[in-house]
Amino acid sequence: MKRRTLLGAALAGALATPALAAGTARAADPGPSVTRTGTTTLDSQAIFFVSYDGLVNNNSFQKNALLTYKGYQYAVWYTADRNAVVGRRVLGGSTWSTVKVGHTLRYDDSHNVISMGVSKVDGRLHLNMDSHSDGFTYVKSVAGLLDDPAGLSWTASRFGAPQSTLDGLALTTQFTYPQFVSTPDGRLQLSYRVAVSGNGRNALAEYDGTKWTNLGEWSASTGTYTSEHGSSTARNMYLHGIDYDRNGRLHAFFTWREQNGAVMCNGGGITNHDTGYVYSDDRGRTWRNDVGTVVGTTGGSDKVSVTDAGLVVDPLNPDHSLMNQESQTTDSAGRPHAIISYVPGRFGQCTTDYVADRTANGRAFHLRKNTSGAWQKTEIPVPLNSSQRTRLIVDKYDNAYAILPFGRIAGASKASGHTDWRLLFDGAGLNAFGEVVIDETRIAQDGVLSVMYQVKSSGTTPSALHVVDFRLPA
Repeated sequence: MKRRTLLGAALAGALATPALAAGTARAADPGPSVTRTGTTTLDSQAIFFVSYDGLVNNNSFQKNALLTYKGYQYAVWYTADRNAVVGRRVLGGSTWSTVKVGHTLRYDDSHNVISMGVSKVDGRLHLNMDSHSDGFTYVKSVAGLLDDPAGLSWTASRFGAPQSTLDGLALTTQFTYPQFVSTPDGRLQLSYRVAVSGNGRNALAEYDGTKWTNLGEWSASTGTYTSEHGSSTARNMYLHGIDYDRNGRLHAFFTWREQNGAVMCNGGGITNHDTGYVYSDDRGRTWRNDVGTVVGTTGGSDKVSVTDAGLVVDPLNPDHSLMNQESQTTDSAGRPHAIISYVPGRFGQCTTDYVADRTANGRAFHLRKNTSGAWQKTEIPVPLNSSQRTRLIVDKYDNAYAILPFGRIAGASKASGHTDWRLLFDGAGLNAFGEVVIDETRIAQDGVLSVMYQVKSSGTTPSALHVVDFRLPA
């Protein structure tokens, strides 16, 4: 089918008059703000090596390296001696308790991150780690560990032995990008990629409290994509995230990466193109485009494909070094938001070195569905100064925050229609390497943004891994 795009023109309509209650105007909601409240140290000497321009302990696509559940915060990382560690602290506490989970990092590859998830149905913590187009290691805690953190000791004995399967379920021999997501009914899903960059497919597995089930693949790598330069017949759908909103809808923004470099203007660029969007209302079993048409079935023969109509919500050709696996979230009304970044056309129509060009001229953009149901995009007026990714969150008032490389934070107010982006924190004093990790789950629990970052180092010299906390509007 012929591809169609759904990007609507940016709307700049007047804001609605604040609601009145009993004849008195309701006080305006506060705009975005961050107040730094403290920094804790996870590890004074965490492993450090630069691979694919990133760090294994601070790749922003990890879901999750930080998470909060029932009054405790959890973190995962690799130590200088390559041990996989999980730590926890009481929210607001300054001390982390840590345990080793019996696995050591195999390769100096920043893709081989550790991701955490919580199965609420039985109170277990799950870890998936150390994979890049090969096998993975899986560890889970005893049942109830996260339901009674104050009453159960935090020791290695609370975790099972490392496995190369999900309790006997073998998924694929070419596994990458584990992302855990808790379902509204308390189950735990694992999103992952099958096969390799430029020719891979997205898939889901699900844990119901007793066993894992492989739901299957839902995106296709086949079909022909043609740019003004050439064509490609294989690709990979890179997710910007996979998240349930408060109404139970599962959202996924993505970009495509083509296998054939002939689609680019120059071999020094990157073949990523277009921002797409799909959603699911049946826990990831079927996928729909923005207008509600089914475009794929998980585990079925019809998968989401580059040739499907209605997927693209922001069109961009492969000549602008569009980043994959950036960030997404949903607001209180269930509207989807994403951060994407690339080199805008005003800096030229052909990037020739994607790292250098993104560092010199890259910009992040806030893409969202507005209150009128149209897609709207706003450039964040803060240069990236980095080739790396930005994270996105919204606070209780639906103000948006972009956590940029080096730990900088920009914000935009809901009242402005998210058009008044400005820098709120410049990263001063962090000395962060670049990409950072955030706790997506904590904000709803106590209104605090936690950011995990690693101090700049060189070569393979270990450096400190910290969590800095910012209070958001109450």
